[in-house]
Amino acid sequence: PTPPPPSSEPSASGGADAAASTAAVIAEAAPPTAALAAQSAYDWLPPSTQLSYTLVGDVNGPVHGSAQVRWIRQGDRYQVQIDTRVALVATRRLTSDGRLGPQGLVPHRYEEETEFLLSTPRRTSVRFEDGQVVLGNGRALPSPPGVQDTASQLVQLVWLFTMQPHRLAQGATVDLPLALPRRLDLWSYEVGPQETVHTDFGAIDTFPVRPRRPAQAVDVLTVQPWIAPSLQYLPVKLRIEQNERMWVELLLQRPPLQAAPAPSSAPAP
Repeated sequence: PTPPPPSSEPSASGGADAAASTAAVIAEAAPPTAALAAQSAYDWLPPSTQLSYTLVGDVNGPVHGSAQVRWIRQGDRYQVQIDTRVALVATRRLTSDGRLGPQGLVPHRYEEETEFLLSTPRRTSVRFEDGQVVLGNGRALPSPPGVQDTASQLVQLVWLFTMQPHRLAQGATVDLPLALPRRLDLWSYEVGPQETVHTDFGAIDTFPVRPRRPAQAVDVLTVQPWIAPSLQYLPVKLRIEQNERMWVELLLQRPPLQAAPAPSSAPAP
């Protein structure tokens, strides 16, 4: 799906004034917390959104690059894309497709493509079928309620904290069944103490949400967001980690680009 045109371009002035202005616009447009809780699951924020990041990290040596996260919503359908580009090393795209349900995202298919310089792309996928999850190796497992994939987990956390903001508090934990290309486990995410993240367009208060990798899930991809309540609970910073030798950190480069909110289109019962 293709998102509608953004309603406005990000501010080019930079600095704390731009950050305050962006937060003020979002706060003015967003309904109060009490109203959010009463909304249909199909009316939760944000609308289609594009986030652009700068990238630094270590992939067997220091690296830099760029990344984008795209959240595309059309009616009760969604797509999440996470694209990372490490200069002169590799590119990786994570894509999740599915629909919106009463408890947030319901993935139908997850695809992952990684391409290192001068090599053939590596692709894998996870399929979510009636009552089961089919992993990238063809293994079929029973599908637990609320199961997510590597890409959809990010927006599922945004949904959760938007609908239940009291859960974004230091020491709180969130449990999510997570289907990765080779395994299915129950993951826990712990909310850390508030941190101020400094961006090119200002300082933003965030809460880091740290994934706890299950003991048996060694050397699998983890995604840690720094959630900003003042920016619709979107991630201002992300850490994507394969292991101690392969990780990247993404820092929001400019205010989010967003489409104008579409009229509610919950499916007929």
